Amino acid sequence: MTSTPAGPATSTPPNPVRRAIAITVGVLVVLVIAFFAFASLYTDWLWFRQLGFDGVLVTQWTARVVMFIIGFVAMAAPVFAAIQLAYRLRPVYARLSSQLDHYQEVVEPLRRLAMWGIPVFFGFFAGFAASAQWETAWLWANGVTTGQNDPQFGLDTGFYLFQMPFYSVVLGFVSAVLLICLLVTVVVAYLYGSVRVGQRELRISKAARIQLAIVAALYLAVQAVSLWFDRYKTLTTQGDRFTGASYVDVNAVIPGLAILSIAAAIVALLFVVTAIIGRWRFPLIGTALLIVSSLVVGVAYPWAVSQFQVAPNLETYEAKYVERNLAATKFAYGIDGLEKTEYEAVTTAEKGQLRADAETTASLRIMDPAIIGPTVRQLEQYRSYYQFQNPLDVDRYQIEGKTQDAVVAVRELNLGQLGSAQSWYNNTLVYTHGYGVVAAKGNDRTADGDPVFLERGIPTAGALTDGSEYEPRIYFGESSPPYSIVGAPADSDPVELDYPRGEDGAGQTRTTFTGNGGPDVGNAFNRLLYALKFQSTDILFSDGINDKSQILYDRSPRDRVQKVAPYLELDSDPYPSVVDGRVVWILDGYTLSNNYPYSSLVSLTDAISDTTNRSPRVALDDVNYIRNSVKATVDAYDGSVTLYAWDEKDPMLQAWQKIYPSTLKPVSDMSADLMSHVRYPTDLFKVQRAMLGTYHVDDAESFIRRDNAWRTPQDPVTQENLQPPYYLTMKMPGQPDPTYSMFTSFIPAAEGDQERNVLMGYLAVDANAGATKGQKDPDYGKLRMLEISADVSVPGPGQVQNTFSSNSAIAQQVNLLRQGQSQVRNGNLLTLPVGGGLLYVQPIFVQASSGTQLPALRKILVAFGDEVAFEDTLQEALDELFGGDSGATTGDEGTTPTPTPGATGTPTPSPTPTEGGGSTEPPATGTGDETARLLTEARQVMMARDAAMQKGDWATYGEQDEKLTNIINRLIQIDGE
Repeated sequence: MTSTPAGPATSTPPNPVRRAIAITVGVLVVLVIAFFAFASLYTDWLWFRQLGFDGVLVTQWTARVVMFIIGFVAMAAPVFAAIQLAYRLRPVYARLSSQLDHYQEVVEPLRRLAMWGIPVFFGFFAGFAASAQWETAWLWANGVTTGQNDPQFGLDTGFYLFQMPFYSVVLGFVSAVLLICLLVTVVVAYLYGSVRVGQRELRISKAARIQLAIVAALYLAVQAVSLWFDRYKTLTTQGDRFTGASYVDVNAVIPGLAILSIAAAIVALLFVVTAIIGRWRFPLIGTALLIVSSLVVGVAYPWAVSQFQVAPNLETYEAKYVERNLAATKFAYGIDGLEKTEYEAVTTAEKGQLRADAETTASLRIMDPAIIGPTVRQLEQYRSYYQFQNPLDVDRYQIEGKTQDAVVAVRELNLGQLGSAQSWYNNTLVYTHGYGVVAAKGNDRTADGDPVFLERGIPTAGALTDGSEYEPRIYFGESSPPYSIVGAPADSDPVELDYPRGEDGAGQTRTTFTGNGGPDVGNAFNRLLYALKFQSTDILFSDGINDKSQILYDRSPRDRVQKVAPYLELDSDPYPSVVDGRVVWILDGYTLSNNYPYSSLVSLTDAISDTTNRSPRVALDDVNYIRNSVKATVDAYDGSVTLYAWDEKDPMLQAWQKIYPSTLKPVSDMSADLMSHVRYPTDLFKVQRAMLGTYHVDDAESFIRRDNAWRTPQDPVTQENLQPPYYLTMKMPGQPDPTYSMFTSFIPAAEGDQERNVLMGYLAVDANAGATKGQKDPDYGKLRMLEISADVSVPGPGQVQNTFSSNSAIAQQVNLLRQGQSQVRNGNLLTLPVGGGLLYVQPIFVQASSGTQLPALRKILVAFGDEVAFEDTLQEALDELFGGDSGATTGDEGTTPTPTPGATGTPTPSPTPTEGGGSTEPPATGTGDETARLLTEARQVMMARDAAMQKGDWATYGEQDEKLTNIINRLIQIDGE
C-alpha cells in the first residue's frame, strides 16, 4: 500500500476586522457616489422648479426610466429565456470531446453567474439605448395627423414624422435581441452537447433544432416587416438629384422590396417547418435564394432601369417625381408662398430718381454692427469689468411715432478684467450683474463719425426709457458669470455693486436683487448641495450668504430656453430689447425633422454658416422640415422664461405640446410692445435662401436641367463664408409702405472659377410682426423675390466691391485715409431695390492700426449700375450719384462731418492756374478757417470729456463739458453771421 502525504497546511482564516473595514469603506464609497448623484439630480429639480418648468424635468426623468425598464426587460428576458432553454434542454448523456469537457470545467463554476449576468449585461446596454430613444417613442405615442397625404402611398405625412422613426427603432431593437438570442443559444448548445461538430458532420439535438429554428424564423419575420417598411423610407431617402422616390424607386425598388419582404416571410415559415419536421435543407435553400433575389431584385434590376431606361430619357421619366419633390420641399421649408416678380432693373442714374423711395433711404443703416463695437465699448463701457457682445445686435423702436432702426447691445460683466481684485467674494457676491442697454441710430452719425445714441450712460437715459419705469440691471445675459449669489433681508446693507460713481470708485451705488431668479441657498442643506455642484467650499462657509440668498446659474438666454424646451433648435442670434420697461432677450425656436416625404435634405450647419456665424453648432444637422414654431423671451433681470406657441398649426409643435403640456402660452398673451420687437428669424431665412437657390423654379424641366440655379454670394468684404442677410426698413417694388425686412441676393451657381458675379435674384421677407397685442401682422413672413431680367446685366456684390477697389479716384482717397497710423475698414455692403434698379451702399470706417482702435465712419461708397460715388455722408453720396439731387433724404442729412486730414469728397479736377501762378478757386474766408478750427477743437474736447467720464473724474468732465458748450455757442454765432 502507498500512503498519501499529509494535506496542505490549513489557510489562515480571514481577519474579521479587515473584512469589516473593507465592507464599511465599500458602503461609504457607494453612499458618497449616490449622494453626488442625488445632489446633481436634486439641484436640477430646484432649478426647473424655480422657473416653473419642473414638469419638463419630471417628464424627461419618467420617460427615461420607463424606456430603460422596457429596454432592459425586452433584452434581458429573451436572452435569459434563450440561455435557460438551451441549458435545460441539453442532452443528459451526450458524449463530449475532451476539449468540450475542458470548456465545461472552466464554465461550470461560473454557470449560475453567467446565466444571470449575461442577460443583465445586455439588458443594461439595451436599457440605456432605449432610454436615449425616449423622444422617438413619446412622439409616436403623441403624434398627430397633418391632413396631408404623401403622393405615393396616400398615407398622412404624420406617419413619416411620428410613426416611421419609431417603427424603425423597434425593428432594429428586436433584430438585435433576436441575433443575441441566436448567438447565446448556439454557444450554450455547443458547450453542453446539443450541437456537435466532428467528422465532417453537424449534429443538432431535437430541442436545440426547435429553439434555433424558431429564433431564426422570428428574425426573418422581423426582416420581412423591415423590408416592407423600407418601401416607405424611399420617400425620405436622398437620391442623386432629389429626395424622394424617383421613377426607379417607384417602378423597381418599391416592388422589389415588396417581393423580398414576401420572400423573407416565406423563408421564415420554412424555418418553422424545420422546427417541426427536422429538415434544414428547405430553409437553407430558401435563405440562399433570398440572398440571390436581393442582389437581383434589389440591386441589378434598379440599376438596369436607371441606366438603360431613365438616364437617356431623364425629363420624360422623372418629371412627375420632381414635381412631387418641388411641392413637398417648398411646403416643408415654408417657401411655397413665395411671391415672384420679374424685375426690369435699370442701370442708369438720373436726377431725382430716388424720390419715390425716400422713406427707404431715410432709414438705411450706415452703422455696421460688426464694426462699431470697439467704438461703443470705448464710449460706453465706463469700467474695464463691463463689456459688450461683438457683433452688436439690431432692432427697431417707435420714437415719436416713427420707426427707428437701431444698433443695440447690453452692458454685461467681464470678471476677467478685475485683475487682482478677483476673489470668490467679489466674483460671486459683489460683481453680479451688468447694467443697461446701449442703443444707437442705425442711419445716422455724429460729425466725428461716431454713433448717435438713443440710449446710453450710467445711470442709463435716453429715448427708449424716458417717461417709463425701467429695470436696467442685467443679471442674465450671454456673458454672465457662471454663478452669482444674490438677495438679502430688506433691512440689510446692499452688497452688490450696481454701478460706479465718483473718482476711483468712491461713492459707488450698491443694490440688492429683489426678484425670484434662482434656487434658494438660505438653508444649510441646499448650500451643501450647491457646494458639491460647483465644487466650492466658499458656498458652504461664507458669511455673505443669508437666509434670503438665491443662486443664479445657467444664465445664458440660449441655455435657459434650451433646458426648458429641449425639443427646440434655437436660432443662433438672440437679441435684447426694452419691452414694457424691462430688458428681455428674444429668441426663436425651431421644430425640425428629417422625415418629411419628398422634401430635400439640407445641412443646417452649412445653410446658417456665414461671416457672422462661422462655426454653428446644431443638434440635428440634415433636415428637410423646419418651422419657427416658438418665440421665447428671457427676462434679463430675473431670468424668467416665457414660451409662446408662434405656429400653432405645426404638427411637430402640437405633438410636443402633448408631451410637455402647459409649457407654452398662446400668441394672444404677447403684449403689443413685445410684438413690435419680434422679427423674422435669421437662421430660418438662411435655410430658406439655401433652398431657394434651386427651388425658386416652378417646373420640373428647369429643375432637372439646372439651367437657372443660383447661390448666395460670398461676403464681398472678407471673401470668406457666405454674405449674411441684413435687416433693413425698406419698401420692395409693389409694396405700399416700407416695412422692417431682411434681404439677401443671388448670383448664378457655377463650379470653380467659372462664376459670374452678376445679380440674378433678390429675396426679402417681411420681418415685422406688428404692434398689436396678440395679433401677427398679416404680411409677416411674406417672401418676395425679384427675378432680375436676363436682358440687363446687374453687377453682383462681389463685382461692385471689385469696382470700388479698382476705381483709381476712390483708391486715391482711400490711400489718403490710410495716411499716418490709420486703417480703413469696409462696412457691410447693402443692396436696395430703389430707383427702378439696385443701389449698393457701403460705409467706410477709419481706425488706428494699433493701440486704442475706435472705428469712425468717414466715407460712404454708393453704386448704381456702373456709376459710383464716394462722399462724406450718404446724403452727399446719393446726390452726387444721381445728378446732384437724388430726390431722397437720408438719416445723416444735415450732418457736417469733421474734416479728415488729406481726404476730400469725390475727386474733382485740379484748380486751373492763373497767369500769375495763382488759382481761380476763391480763397477760404477767415470764418471758414475758424469754423474748421473750432470743429477740430470740439472733437478733442469731446474725446477728453468722454475719457474723464470713463475714469469717473467728474471735475475734469465738467470742465471739458463747459469748454464744449462755449465752442458750440461760438459755432452758432458764426452760422448766424
